[in-house]
Amino acid sequence: MAKIAFILLCHKDPDAVISQARRLTAAGDYMAIHFDASAPRAAYDEIRAALKDNPNVVFAGKRVKCGWGAWSLVQATLLALRAALDAFAHATHFYMLSGDCMAIKSADYAHEFLDRRDVDYIESFDFFESDWIKTDLKEERLVYRHFFNERKNKALFYASVNLQRRLKLTRRIPGDLQIMIGSQWWCLRRRTCENIVEFCDSRPEIVRFFRTTWIPDETFFQTLVRHLVPEAEIDPRTLTFLMFSDYGMPVTFYNDHFDLLLTQNFLFARKISPDARELRARLGALYASGKMDFQISDEGRRLHRFLAGRGRIGRRFAPRFWEAESTLGRERELLIVSSKKWHVAKRLLERIRQVTNLPGVEYLFDEESSDLPDLGGIQSSLGKRARHRRALMRMIFDHFESDRLIICLDPKNLEMINDFYSDRCVTRLLEVECNFSDAYLTGHARRVGLASPQTPPETMARLLPTIRNDVLHESDQIRDANFPHIYRISENAGTEENAMALASFLGVSEERATEIASSEHLFVD
Repeated sequence: MAKIAFILLCHKDPDAVISQARRLTAAGDYMAIHFDASAPRAAYDEIRAALKDNPNVVFAGKRVKCGWGAWSLVQATLLALRAALDAFAHATHFYMLSGDCMAIKSADYAHEFLDRRDVDYIESFDFFESDWIKTDLKEERLVYRHFFNERKNKALFYASVNLQRRLKLTRRIPGDLQIMIGSQWWCLRRRTCENIVEFCDSRPEIVRFFRTTWIPDETFFQTLVRHLVPEAEIDPRTLTFLMFSDYGMPVTFYNDHFDLLLTQNFLFARKISPDARELRARLGALYASGKMDFQISDEGRRLHRFLAGRGRIGRRFAPRFWEAESTLGRERELLIVSSKKWHVAKRLLERIRQVTNLPGVEYLFDEESSDLPDLGGIQSSLGKRARHRRALMRMIFDHFESDRLIICLDPKNLEMINDFYSDRCVTRLLEVECNFSDAYLTGHARRVGLASPQTPPETMARLLPTIRNDVLHESDQIRDANFPHIYRISENAGTEENAMALASFLGVSEERATEIASSEHLFVD
């Protein structure tokens, strides 16, 4: 059975470090601790004194002062890793942790998970080909020598980079290595760790190279694992659940995240707020609980993006200059049906086509599988359709040889609706108001990836009011935009009232509009 040696890098909060070590080793696992040399000696002595009688805890042979983005983080990791390899002969896996990490699965679950596959878990993506790096410095991380810490000496750091760039002082990347990049939170098998230590001892020039790269904790182990281990034995993922905000800052978890964390397909999570005492207590008890029945839904990142984006999505209300140069045509008329219940809008569109013979397309900007003709590739992806929407619409008008066209749009596409209204063509909008039951909203959450069939009922109960308010918010935004030629039909209105709105929207007689409005099962879920 798997036995884990945790490699803990920490720099503060001795009480939390002691508690973390006791919790994780109580289940029979091990821990090697590196406590930052920048922290007070008294704090380090407190940790050592509290854990001196614990045979499953060792300390790195030397403390180093660690700096973000510096080699010292790799050095500290190697020191703790060597101590763990020497002290714990029965450890099968070595798992990188920080003081902000906590288990979100039990020890029994973690051991069984690691026993399933004989692989190393480490994010490992091609440094140059992947889009893992989001900053403007990429190749510069490697080909220039970095002697200053970017966070402590920003001016010197960038002055050094600019000087080397100006003087063309680049260096060669070791020819036998494919540089890889990924998260520093990995879980490696014993033989992989032994091979890494041996490689460092036998290839000091590689260590020297990485020592002056920038942020080597994202490249050093990732590169060596890929160099030393067959690809089939690498799962390029981390087992630690972490998320980042739009500004590149780690997302912090609080007391009300407990249910969400347990449903993620990870063994640990980072970062847990030091103030989330209830969450820390519940997660602390979890590791030794023996619990095995975790309902994995794994929607955490999508759910966070959804919740974080509510209320602060920037929208523009004027066409970009390259869009303003194209128009659908002054003589054309675009009819937009907007409904959150796509099946209702699709039924309505189909009935309109039957009664009026008006050409139409369903949710072409929301659904990749929309039935579109071959338009030379512009229709091949949602991204292309959105970027070139006016050109796409002109081509669809031409394809149907019609000056009137009806399309379906999700209400979230306010920017797109506004863009069409700014065109020279005549644009009309029909908003379809529907009732939303909890069952429907639950299904909607699953369809868009905010939940899954395994999402706990407690989580769904907290999520549903947010989704309901979001739907209402989208409708309010459409009303607040004060578009001309806007009409509404409602699930709660009578056939006569809906027929009047449809007659005005479509420009047809009330008789034909009534034929559409009286369609059976129009609003049925």
